[in-house]
Amino acid sequence: MGTFKIEGGHQLKGSIQPQGAKNEALQILCAVLLTPELVTINNIPDIIDVNKLINLLRKLGVKVEKINKGSYTFQADEVDLDYLESDAFKVDGRGLRGSIMIVGPLLARFGKGYIPKPGGDKIGRRRLDTHFEGLINLGAKFKYSKEDQFYGVEAEYLTGTYMLLEEASVTGTANIVMAAVLARGTTTIYNAACEPYLQQLCKMLNRMGAKISGVGSNMLIIEGVEALGGTEHRMLPDMIEIGSWVGLAAMTKSELTISNVSWNDLGVIPSVFRKLGITVEKQGDDIHIPAHTNGYEIQSYIDGSILTISDAPWPGFTPDLLSIILVVATQARGSVLIHQKMFESRLFFVDKLIDMGAKIILCDPHRATVIGHDFKSTLKATTMTSPDIRAGVSLLIAALSAKGTSTIQNIEQIDRGYENIDDRLRAIGAKIERVD
Repeated sequence: MGTFKIEGGHQLKGSIQPQGAKNEALQILCAVLLTPELVTINNIPDIIDVNKLINLLRKLGVKVEKINKGSYTFQADEVDLDYLESDAFKVDGRGLRGSIMIVGPLLARFGKGYIPKPGGDKIGRRRLDTHFEGLINLGAKFKYSKEDQFYGVEAEYLTGTYMLLEEASVTGTANIVMAAVLARGTTTIYNAACEPYLQQLCKMLNRMGAKISGVGSNMLIIEGVEALGGTEHRMLPDMIEIGSWVGLAAMTKSELTISNVSWNDLGVIPSVFRKLGITVEKQGDDIHIPAHTNGYEIQSYIDGSILTISDAPWPGFTPDLLSIILVVATQARGSVLIHQKMFESRLFFVDKLIDMGAKIILCDPHRATVIGHDFKSTLKATTMTSPDIRAGVSLLIAALSAKGTSTIQNIEQIDRGYENIDDRLRAIGAKIERVD
């Protein structure tokens, strides 16, 4: 198990480039299964979860070649369908939640798709019903083995239909879209997710020959086609990482520039940080955060009531950044209520921040009130364990702002979502060491 040793209390300075988007990569990589032709993908992040999926595609028989850093070609012209029913696949597929999105493409192109119950962050219940209900609506027959928790869908062919999703699941929408592009007839998906990463998937599929309209809205209309061809695609920068660097700059009173952020795809993220009093400056397609030497003050509502920051499906505020917002609020001037609506276990890391001296009241599994220190009392260094990707980075930011040397264990969780994070932080002045 790896460990980070962090000497906190140092100001950082410089420029940092966000990696390619993890959540987009998991969708885009699965889409290569839809065509036997060559697909080139650029700006792929070198992180554990993405590398696991690339290795899973290799074992499925996809020909994978690395062109250079972050750029790969994929060709799924000799897919090994027998591997899907092997014991090895039941082990390999279980180690990554993103593996669920191979089901739609495999079903559409080969008439069957299987997956063991996938893993991922322990942040609460994350149902798979939306995925399979959508595929059943397209005409697939659902199979489930309770003994080894193995799911499957099969169909001679898929037929387009109208469906209203129970929840605007991003991965669920992606799976259904990838199945529907090769279905017979027209599919309408209402209450579809409309995140930028889902938009990227739809744009890529359209370049491959799909006919998807309504991209960017919550109603997608898909006219099925007989086959898809190859394409080249470049992934967006990771908006969660961009938000993490904004929070890091504020907590360490550092002047940082975040380069090439694809500003138009950030949605409400900059405005939410501004509500905490953080100066977020747009400089071309960069974000500049000046050093907050006098701290930052949380806004109140116009009637004077306490600010509430909550998550919601896009274009609402992403749940992946609520942990960062909570940590940043611990040193703000004022108070804020954090309301995590979408996952019931994501606030359970706050006890570690309380141990560091943060003033946080955990109201229930979904709500926490943070009373900021206004930097009059620094957080104290401590030993912590990273419970999931986003909480792990939040604790890392807290440690970089704290007085003394902190230790964060189980950093494999952080490595699942952040590429070479210790090297990149050292480049802007952080005192961080990786100990294996």
